[in-house]
Amino acid sequence: MPGLTWLALVASGLLGVTDFLGGVLSRRIPLIVVLLGSQVVSALAVSTRLLTEPLDLADGNAVQWGIIGGLGTAIGVASLFRALAIGTMGVVAPITALAVIVPVVVGLSAGDPLTGLLAVGLVVAIIGTVLASGPEVRSRVGGESAHRTRVLSIVLAFAAAGGFGLANVSVALGSATSITTTLVVNTTVVLLLYLLAFSVWIQVRLRGAATRMHQGRPAAPAPLPHPLRPRDLLGISAIGVLGYLANVCFALASQAGALSVVAVLASLYPVVTAILGWRVLGERLLRVQVVGVVIVFLGVAMIAATA
Repeated sequence: MPGLTWLALVASGLLGVTDFLGGVLSRRIPLIVVLLGSQVVSALAVSTRLLTEPLDLADGNAVQWGIIGGLGTAIGVASLFRALAIGTMGVVAPITALAVIVPVVVGLSAGDPLTGLLAVGLVVAIIGTVLASGPEVRSRVGGESAHRTRVLSIVLAFAAAGGFGLANVSVALGSATSITTTLVVNTTVVLLLYLLAFSVWIQVRLRGAATRMHQGRPAAPAPLPHPLRPRDLLGISAIGVLGYLANVCFALASQAGALSVVAVLASLYPVVTAILGWRVLGERLLRVQVVGVVIVFLGVAMIAATA
């Protein structure tokens, strides 16, 4: 790989680990705590860009797309972590890779040509998604409750793909005038949304505890159901740091190599998440799901190669 193009592969590895950590931590710790804690760390990391490039709030384009991108990021990350926490990572992660379709749709609506490779890639990705997620949706193992949880994880995976796709488009459009302003506004919006969600979550917990105490029932008014362990805090911090480093690696790679190559390499992060789910959590997929996952990645790579 020429120059620093290989950093796109590093970015995929870092993002894959980040998603895995988010899913695992969200199985024990309330989702909003993981989201807010990691976003605080991410915001501190992104703020270091202000040391080299000033924030320009007069840049309406960067501010506008930063806000839109922040909304997409908040939805994407929250949906992804929840889907990974309740679903099968080997199925959820590949579906989120379909985020690459959103910029394609935007480009086509703006007049970009529909090439043969792009058309085939879209069809292949859709077929792979059906094969990978179909058994999850149809399975009745574990009863109706387990079935609803599996379906919800698939729905959230698609929501995550849409959120990340919107965020990617927004960052690209906003960065045309100011990378730093776009990223800082994006990160700030995500942080504010998570702070709002956290405050609502705390109010709901305290109100529920007060109601139970008033009724003479046991109550646990503590903000967190379980105390955070040092390794929990380390994991939450790692999510923020690794996510930031992944963005830096991708930015460097995109400046050093062909965008088509960088886009393909950077789209492989769900592979890392799926492999970690298999090796660390012992997840098992049906043969048809494994085939579907491979086909999804093939389709995503074809789509990314048209960038």
